Amino acid sequence: MSATTATAEPFAPAPEPVRRGRAATLARATLGQSRAKVGLVIFVLILVIVIFGPLFAPHSPTEFVAAPNSGSSSHALFGADSLGRDVWSRFLYGGRSILGLALAATIIGVGLGLVIGLSAAYLGGLVDEVLMRIADVFMAFPQIVLALLLVSAFGPKLWLIVLTVGISHAPRVARVIRGAAQQLVERDFVKAAEAVGEPRRRVIFGELLPNVTSPLMVETGLRLTYSIGLIAAISFLGLGIQPPHADWGLMINENRLSLIVQPWGVMLPVIAIALLTISTGLMTDSYARVVIGIDRGE
Repeated sequence: MSATTATAEPFAPAPEPVRRGRAATLARATLGQSRAKVGLVIFVLILVIVIFGPLFAPHSPTEFVAAPNSGSSSHALFGADSLGRDVWSRFLYGGRSILGLALAATIIGVGLGLVIGLSAAYLGGLVDEVLMRIADVFMAFPQIVLALLLVSAFGPKLWLIVLTVGISHAPRVARVIRGAAQQLVERDFVKAAEAVGEPRRRVIFGELLPNVTSPLMVETGLRLTYSIGLIAAISFLGLGIQPPHADWGLMINENRLSLIVQPWGVMLPVIAIALLTISTGLMTDSYARVVIGIDRGE
């Protein structure tokens, strides 16, 4: 249902072409910022390495090609790791797990948090109190502690890592979405939808959801950044992808003791993870700046 008083109600949902026009405007304004361009270039570069890297790897990630911790040679561009495997090949293979798991965890966390936040804001009362107090309990535990607790108890299962990281994101997303949606539940367009008998789920997802997309997009970028760091940390601690599979977090763990004699086994994945998180942070920050500027009429 579309609002009929767009001037009086700035949060009223616009017709679909207008919504698409706003999205296009936000995208153009975001990409017009230098930091967003830098972030996008870095992200695309890392994404290309993650997707196509294994196709150009000179060796299998588990193949022994040289003496352990040996330097650069014709067989190993960045030398061999602590077991004699090609560092470059393992690096090219190792990004898929971190980025794939991080994306899956972000989708779960943002989706669950979105449903909880919108439901709490719209239903209010006891439902709001119960949902937010449960969220407070989860937020009392640092995300890495909660993830390590469950993974240590049930074993290093990839689905469990994704689910745990996703659930740890949900309360934080729910808080942000609830705060944004609470400003909308008393608006005329919501009351009008209720007056004509729209079911609750349609009011929540048809009226409230389109009006919280800006904070939702910002929160999605932040959660993706945190997911990358969390999953890399879990792998570094030996509770993620297990040897002999290639993984950037696992590579850091395997080669940390030989950092002085063969730094590339640690430096390549560290640089890649750092660039990946920096790129998502730059794009998210640029989008947030654009949204704030538009809301202020700048």
